Amino acid sequence: MALSILAFVLNDGLMKAVFDSMSIYQAIFLRGLITVPLIALLAWHQGALIVSIAPRDRLLVTLRVAAEVGATVGFLTALKHMPLTNVTAILQVLPLTVTMAAALFLGEQVGWRRWLAITVGLAGVTIVIRPGMEGFSIYSIWALAAVGCITLREITTRKLSADLPSLPVALATAIAIGGLGAVMLPAVEWAPVSVDSWMLLGATSVAIIGGYLFSVMTVRTGDIGFVAPFRYTAMVWALILGLLMFGEIPDIPTIFGTAIIILTGLYSLHREQSLRRSAREPAHQVGPDRD
Repeated sequence: MALSILAFVLNDGLMKAVFDSMSIYQAIFLRGLITVPLIALLAWHQGALIVSIAPRDRLLVTLRVAAEVGATVGFLTALKHMPLTNVTAILQVLPLTVTMAAALFLGEQVGWRRWLAITVGLAGVTIVIRPGMEGFSIYSIWALAAVGCITLREITTRKLSADLPSLPVALATAIAIGGLGAVMLPAVEWAPVSVDSWMLLGATSVAIIGGYLFSVMTVRTGDIGFVAPFRYTAMVWALILGLLMFGEIPDIPTIFGTAIIILTGLYSLHREQSLRRSAREPAHQVGPDRD
């Protein structure tokens, strides 16, 4: 999981570097020219390039891809104009928003302690983005929109059939995002692509595919409750890459708000694991659920 998160943050940092020489849509179009064939090759190698998808899953995949496209646009727009660390900090609220959405739309039981953790975590996000204050950036709204889209993506993914392979879904997503870049090209100025830019695009393509693969390996072989907290290593990687690549040093409110988000997220994960352990115990040993 830590390697997966490193790969995703590395992709973010490399894309931010690419934005110095070209627009967002040109960058995602060119990245798609590299990423789509690589994912298609992986799917073909695993015999999952062409699969039969049930009508219910087709609708869910379509919704998931749309959410992924929205998340990409929102996240990359914020990333182009904001420090890498700040954008990553806002995204750390995802475990809390996914928990909230699962309670509201999937009927999962969430007690008052986790609702309190969600509320405090959202307060931490407010500290990071500081609306109405000098440190506020309007592009924080784009990052929050990305959080909403990713939350929708995660909830949709939970409802996909277990026998649907992951690679065709990833391929459909890559095609849609690259296609968005192609559609938007007439609206942006085409910038000459240097050798350095191609190297950055190639590296970001490998990084994002690595993130997908490491994530799948983790989900299929590891205990989800144990590995979930390692998602928060994103802030460590973002701090390091932000400093090394862009000379970014987060201010005190950003660090403080991020600490609140991470601590409340870890508490929420701890409560979820405690409830799962209680559910596995014999009925006569389990007390009333007062989560």
